[in-house]
Amino acid sequence: MNRGGKGDGGRRGRLRRALPWLRWGTVAVLLAALVLDLAFPPPLPRASGSATVVTAADGTPLRAFADAEGVWRYPATPESVSPLYLQALLGYEDRWFRHHPGVNPAALARAAWQWLRSGGIVSGGSTLTMQVARILDGGDTRSAGGKLRQMARALQLEARLSKDQILQLYLERAPFGGTIEGVEAASWAYLGKPASRLSHAEAALLAVLPQAPSRLRPDRHPGAARAARDKVLERMLTLGTWSAQEVEDARIEPVVARSLRVPVHAALLAQRLRQEQPGARHIATTIDADLQRALEERVAGYFAALPPRTSAALLVVDNRDMQARAYVGSVEFGDRERQGHVDMVRAWRSPGSTLKPFLYGMALDDGLIHSESLLVDAPQDFDGYRPGNFGEAFNGPVGAATALRLSLNVPAVDLLDRIGPARFTARLDHAGLPLRFPRGARPNLALILGGTGVRLEDLVGAFAAFQRGGLAAQVRYTPRQPLVERRLLSPGAAWIVHEILQSSPRPGQPQLAFDTATRPRVAWKTGTSYGFRDAWAVGGTRRYTVGVWVGRPDGTPLPGQYGAITALPLLLETIDSLPRERGDTDPLPRPATVDAVDACWPLGLAAADTPPGLCARRLRAWCLDGSMPPTLAERGARLWSAGIERFVVDADTGQRLSAECARPHASRPGAIARWPALLSPWLSAAERRASRLPPLAPDCAPDGRDALAALRIEGIADGATLLPPPGSGRGLRVRVRALGANGPVQWLLDGRPLAHGDGVAGFEHDYAGAGRGEHVLTALAGSGAWAQARFRVAGVDDGGSGVLERAGAGR
Repeated sequence: MNRGGKGDGGRRGRLRRALPWLRWGTVAVLLAALVLDLAFPPPLPRASGSATVVTAADGTPLRAFADAEGVWRYPATPESVSPLYLQALLGYEDRWFRHHPGVNPAALARAAWQWLRSGGIVSGGSTLTMQVARILDGGDTRSAGGKLRQMARALQLEARLSKDQILQLYLERAPFGGTIEGVEAASWAYLGKPASRLSHAEAALLAVLPQAPSRLRPDRHPGAARAARDKVLERMLTLGTWSAQEVEDARIEPVVARSLRVPVHAALLAQRLRQEQPGARHIATTIDADLQRALEERVAGYFAALPPRTSAALLVVDNRDMQARAYVGSVEFGDRERQGHVDMVRAWRSPGSTLKPFLYGMALDDGLIHSESLLVDAPQDFDGYRPGNFGEAFNGPVGAATALRLSLNVPAVDLLDRIGPARFTARLDHAGLPLRFPRGARPNLALILGGTGVRLEDLVGAFAAFQRGGLAAQVRYTPRQPLVERRLLSPGAAWIVHEILQSSPRPGQPQLAFDTATRPRVAWKTGTSYGFRDAWAVGGTRRYTVGVWVGRPDGTPLPGQYGAITALPLLLETIDSLPRERGDTDPLPRPATVDAVDACWPLGLAAADTPPGLCARRLRAWCLDGSMPPTLAERGARLWSAGIERFVVDADTGQRLSAECARPHASRPGAIARWPALLSPWLSAAERRASRLPPLAPDCAPDGRDALAALRIEGIADGATLLPPPGSGRGLRVRVRALGANGPVQWLLDGRPLAHGDGVAGFEHDYAGAGRGEHVLTALAGSGAWAQARFRVAGVDDGGSGVLERAGAGR
């Protein structure tokens, strides 16, 4: 017993003496491990230079950007992938992943025993953490030294990261063949679907692919891929993770894979957002993936037959939240001839006439007009600026709604002159529609006809105000962008302009009653810039606002291609194809500030407020806030002003009386409604008579109210026939003058501008170009005085022997 006691005591003594060595040895080992860990940290990935994926609203990739090494990789987390995939991955690769410290001694021992028994590698014994270490660190993993290095890296990862972080690294960086890494990229590339929606068979396939990505690629080796997949399915059945029925159904499912394709949709928007968010690995947009693909195909097909180098831009916005649903920045991204790399949604281009709806809306808010106010579409001079119409001809008296629908230029310039170009520009800029002018230039009257620059996205954001109660807003491309709204028009003015634009029938098609059941009604406006460089169409329904631009990015002309011909059909096709929900086609509710009132021309007042006998034309109008503004006052030295002219007439004869008459007269009051002086050539004979003062009684002194400077056309008599002399090649050149004019005269041929200059000096013109038939030559002075000569152009075979056959006196 004493010996035993001595022996135990000796062992305890040796243990006490060894404990310090063990303690300090452990410390030394840990310090050495710490030093090595600090000296050789694991190569964790950095965000800079990483791959980026831009996705649609439903998560569908729109465009992927490779990392610095050309690898396609989409973000993924354990929560974002299918639970079936996690079950297959962990069940097949590492069942003890959640429990081991990065190395599984049991798995390593099993692998070593199998190697000794078979003389070769049967299983590697690697954990999922070791596989992540191999992916990050690379190098030789088959040798003993390489395996030890992999184990050390796995321990480092476990010390630094959580299990979910390690799993996320595997989900994002596991190799799947080619330049595809990560389960999300592989799922989209091979299966065309997100990793969150995998079936049992697809989950098993993607779980086994990283073992031999080149040999098992389903797009190249479907047989080998199926065999490997079935092996995983068998393991899941053995483990009891999946039922026999689930495994049997999965085995029946074929291995169908697409050829590897990198998505390129909304490419220019994706590029734009990536530049705005450098370093972001995942950028979610508001784009509807199916709509985007469909419209890209539609645009590409639509422009296949157009002239070379033609490009286009198309933007679709949901009016409810101003989120973009489709964004086509060019006809074909990467097309060098069409400069497909230029994003025309953001390019500054001339807007043509697309700004006119905003002008009419502001005029309504300012109380200048109602929807049927009488406007003058006739030649006018605005301090040297003399605009014409796109179709060249003038229409004379037009209502505001008609002037907007027909996009007439002179009435628009007239309104802008009254509102002020600087004020108009400032209000648009405040609402999010900035205008760009050449350096040093100021806003001027030409801007309403396209003499400025706008961007399509700003134009769409502003045009949405007509569907949103007057509120314009910035277009949103990501859900995180705030909704930025600005008041552009009152709800009433926006609604009236919307009704005017919506009442325009589709080109070439009457507005039928059943149209709204099959196609939504659209409030649309087109525009064409000077020289046919830009063709526009912008329009909206209750749900959507759509903008289309067509042209060449380099600014060269496209003769004959203008808004109504080139851009509008694409706009209407796009709107007709947009998804609809209940209520989308319902009419916009009329604001309480808008009333329907009968208006009278030429005064422009409500019929109820127009004196009896002074309503020459009666029209149904929309008025705002109960206001019926009268016809706009004429500018310049006109012969008379529009409005009511009152006088006194002889009760018996109806002749006008002045303040000085030789004998007393029984009198009564009289009145006429004057039309704007420049409209006289377009009025009917009855309307001209009704607006003319009665003759002055013979015994009354002149009152100065008859000072109408009469014009007379000399050179072509009213009712004449023009024909060339037999055998003559001179055409029909005739010089005409306007006698009685004291200044410049505008000459019109069949309502279209022909010449402008001194009336007495006159001008010479070849009337053969007018073509055979009846024509009207009009001389219009700035004072409102005018004269017309009706004539006929005939050929030699029509008879006659001279250049001019007189058939009546000139006037």
